[in-house]
Amino acid sequence: MADDSYRREQRRAAVAAALLLLAYFLVPVERDPNGLRLALRSVGTLLLVVVVALLVTGQVRRQLRAAPPTGDTEVRQLIRLAVLLLAGVLVFALADFVVADSRPGQFANLDTRIDALYFALATLTTIGYGDVHAQGQIARVVVCAQMLFSIGVVTTGASIVVKQLTRRPRG
Repeated sequence: MADDSYRREQRRAAVAAALLLLAYFLVPVERDPNGLRLALRSVGTLLLVVVVALLVTGQVRRQLRAAPPTGDTEVRQLIRLAVLLLAGVLVFALADFVVADSRPGQFANLDTRIDALYFALATLTTIGYGDVHAQGQIARVVVCAQMLFSIGVVTTGASIVVKQLTRRPRG
């Protein structure tokens, strides 16, 4: 029974991850000459980043207080944390893309959503090849927030997910 529940949760997580990726590639982010709409979209994006950060942080706190996963509830929480971590990366990738698209010159060589996802992952992993980088002040502020989020939230969450899932008893 527990294996069925675990598999169901894995399938839900896979569907959620696929939907997040689909949304990332399909959400409209075209330039908007209307200053008010642009400001509202920027505030909306910022709120989305804050909500994802709060959700991930809350899940990380719960995992830090919890014992290693032994039951379905703990495993479900870990899987949800992994999906939230993906959401965090995608939100920053989308923010990078919007800044690059709406303010040419803010990023070097960031022209597509794939470029933005590549850059977000390179920043998250601290690889930083240098082929895509922030040039303008707005882009640098966004990337600073991304680095702090990555260091403080994503890396902690990812290490918890990996550590606790590898400790999960196989039955």
